[in-house]
Amino acid sequence: MPLLPKLTPNRRAILLATWGLFIGLSLLLVTAGIVSTLVGIRAELKQLPTLVSGSITTAYYAGFLIGSWYALRALAQVGHIRVYAALASLLSAAVLITGAYGSPIVWIAMRVITGLCFAGLYVVAESWLNGLATNTFRGRLLAIYNVVTIGAYGAGQLLVFNFDARTLTGFAFAAMVASLAVIPVAISEQATTPPLETHEHISMRELARIVPTGVGTILLVGLAHGGLLGMAVIFATREGLSTGHVGILVAGIQIGGMALTWPISAASDDLDRRIIGVVVTLGAIGMGFVLLTLDPKSTMTIVVLFIIGGLSFPMYAIGGAYTNDWVSPEHTSAAASQLVTLYGLGAMVGPLIAAPFLDLIGTDGYAWSIIVFHAAVLVFLVYRIRAWHAPLTTKAWHDVSFHGRAFFVPATIVSMGVSGRRSKESESTPS
Repeated sequence: MPLLPKLTPNRRAILLATWGLFIGLSLLLVTAGIVSTLVGIRAELKQLPTLVSGSITTAYYAGFLIGSWYALRALAQVGHIRVYAALASLLSAAVLITGAYGSPIVWIAMRVITGLCFAGLYVVAESWLNGLATNTFRGRLLAIYNVVTIGAYGAGQLLVFNFDARTLTGFAFAAMVASLAVIPVAISEQATTPPLETHEHISMRELARIVPTGVGTILLVGLAHGGLLGMAVIFATREGLSTGHVGILVAGIQIGGMALTWPISAASDDLDRRIIGVVVTLGAIGMGFVLLTLDPKSTMTIVVLFIIGGLSFPMYAIGGAYTNDWVSPEHTSAAASQLVTLYGLGAMVGPLIAAPFLDLIGTDGYAWSIIVFHAAVLVFLVYRIRAWHAPLTTKAWHDVSFHGRAFFVPATIVSMGVSGRRSKESESTPS
């Protein structure tokens, strides 16, 4: 009953091939955490309308859509490392311009560019990792990726303690960190990327036909995360929290994701990933109701948001791993691009849907938006499980990891409650 997977020669080679990528991503996500929080606080200090504040967040995810489209084409021409370096440099420039100007129009334009850069970087990272991973280790490898990105993003949000959102200093520091992120990827001797010649295009329609559960899950998870993160700063600022307290509260969401991504993703390598998704989504909904009963300034609010983030953020790794379980190796880069596009589309719309919750209900609308978004993910997963039933696990009990065993009882209960009969048509159609 291993707590951690055995580090086989193949897995050791994968980690050596990707260490520079993980360090570089850490630095880039520190930049993202600083900038997103500073921009949100600065927008609230200027007392911008909720729709304008939401549009700044939406602009980021609009850039996401552009970047996910562009990055795959750039990968085919110049490769993973060059695309990574170019996008990191562009990101540094966009961050400096964001801090140098106080115009919401400039912020929106720069957030589009920032979103483009991060979408491209995510496509590079996910196609790199999925091209090297196998199904038995994919969930764990993507969990490491999620831990790195989520944890570094949360660390960046904690750093806003040191900066005034109305000055250039914080943005300049973030741009410096983004520039340094090129170094570990550029100088890593062990860096190994998937061969470019094996990459083939796959359309969104074809991907949805092959693995409808993955496509739908990533879209809805993007919607949930867009609302969860996009409105967190606005929720906290309207409750009168200080800049430092806002940073802690929002970072709590990210750090929760970092803390729980590994065990949840590891369990999804051993059990039906969809069932694990239902279990954690139910937990996030329950925590949303708890949030309604708390004083936003209390420590318990941070704890509850920590748990919500911990349960919600692994859903991206689960959806991505499930999708790549079904696509062929030559489609991994194209599938990564399409998943980033779907996630960006959902996250772009999420803040626009969440904003009216806060306007109509007040600050309690933030908790209600969390509940509604995660309920949508839950309903979709239950529908897909009933449409295509699979065994809870295909592994012998002695091969199931500690994390898989920890989830086995709740997963079994959920499986018994939602599984439907397997139809003849569904036997040839993946979920």
